[in-house]
Amino acid sequence: MTTSLYDNVHSTKHAGKVALVTGGSSGIGLATAKRLAREGATVFITGRRQEELNAAVSEIGHGASAIRGDISSAADLKKIVDTVSARHHRIDILFANAGGGEFARLGDITEAQFDKYFDINVKGTLLTVQNALPIMRAGSAIVITGSIAAVQGTPAFGVYAATKAALRSFARTWASDLKGRDIRVNVVAPGVIVTPAYKTELKLSEEQIAAYCEEVAATTPLGRVGNTDEIAKAVSFLASDDASYITGTELFVDGGLVQV
Repeated sequence: MTTSLYDNVHSTKHAGKVALVTGGSSGIGLATAKRLAREGATVFITGRRQEELNAAVSEIGHGASAIRGDISSAADLKKIVDTVSARHHRIDILFANAGGGEFARLGDITEAQFDKYFDINVKGTLLTVQNALPIMRAGSAIVITGSIAAVQGTPAFGVYAATKAALRSFARTWASDLKGRDIRVNVVAPGVIVTPAYKTELKLSEEQIAAYCEEVAATTPLGRVGNTDEIAKAVSFLASDDASYITGTELFVDGGLVQV
């Protein structure tokens, strides 16, 4: 692997830290895992599909490791954290990123859809944090992936939005619960960031994605949609010592879309 100017300048930002990124095989999780690894962290990623995890580890490089598991399963989460603990005895950065969603209008929402996404996004994040906490030391950081959907009222996206609003509430409470432990909890709220999930979960075509991005760009102060590395940079900041006096907050990374 070649060494870039970026690697030379930034490789010590998270030097010596151990990072766990859930949902790290694609999209925002993968971009963040790559950035944290380039910035010096020892990175572990999780996901449900081994083939995708293997490809992601190869792309991340820098000694990254993958642990297959489903965050909605308490047994899988215990295995994930036990694996990290056995090798490094701690987690310094927890990026609780794994999640999902799909469109369903009020009146069409099924009990199965509700249970699926509250199990993954809400219960899964809660269990992820609870399992990791025993091996997190003073100075550690937890970053949770929220969404602008939590404050937008996007049609047919109510269940997903409600799960992300719940995570914002969790972050406030957990910041208080962890008083005295010097473990920070923050939320990063991405705007429109096209990831593979737009096709695999939201079931959008290339044409639909392009039209949506054009519509969003027209109403966003920065005049465009974002990319996964722009979210990764925000996560890296919140996880770093540069954010040492920031906890319980929500950082919107949305080009100003829901800010003005």
